[in-house]
Amino acid sequence: MATLYDLKPRFQALLRPMVGRMAAAGITANQVTLGACLGSILVGLLLIGWGAACPILFLLIPIWLFLRMALNAVDGMLAREFGQKSQLGAYLNEITDVVSDALLYAPFALVAPFGPLEVGLVILLAALTEMAGLQGLTLGASRRYDGPFGKSDRALAFGALGLWIGIGGPRPDWLHWLMPLMALALAFTIVNRIRAGLAEARGKTAR
Repeated sequence: MATLYDLKPRFQALLRPMVGRMAAAGITANQVTLGACLGSILVGLLLIGWGAACPILFLLIPIWLFLRMALNAVDGMLAREFGQKSQLGAYLNEITDVVSDALLYAPFALVAPFGPLEVGLVILLAALTEMAGLQGLTLGASRRYDGPFGKSDRALAFGALGLWIGIGGPRPDWLHWLMPLMALALAFTIVNRIRAGLAEARGKTAR
């Protein structure tokens, strides 16, 4: 199923000259990974503390999500194209993504019409989606990025929602259903990744 992740190669091509300069300056993939996570934590904590009282701060969400997407592409390119792959980096890449998502989604629980239960469910299912993608590796398959609601797609959805809140857009009660719909899309994504991982693993076993 198509997902924004499919656009990643084009985005990387735009970043490649800058990544080369970063590598020459001694910047490592793990440093970029940790920096992106720290930025997400700081943005999330700022919004948890003051976002409800000052909704304009939610404009930080689309800005930071775009920068984080760029940093995620950069750390991967540094690792693959400049010989910086490491076992520690593999752990950091996955763990920091889950932590970052949780901190950036959590502030939405504090603004009407959303609440802690539905936002918490989205955070949980987002983490399970990445776990389902990783599980393919244990079966001899690839790391799965199947949609329809992968990391890049979630960034687009939460970025748009953050922009809407930040500019003072109306938030009618029916908007409450947006989180359950995201949860449903995440559940579908989990199923897709499990099915695709199993099919790939079975295909390799049959050869």
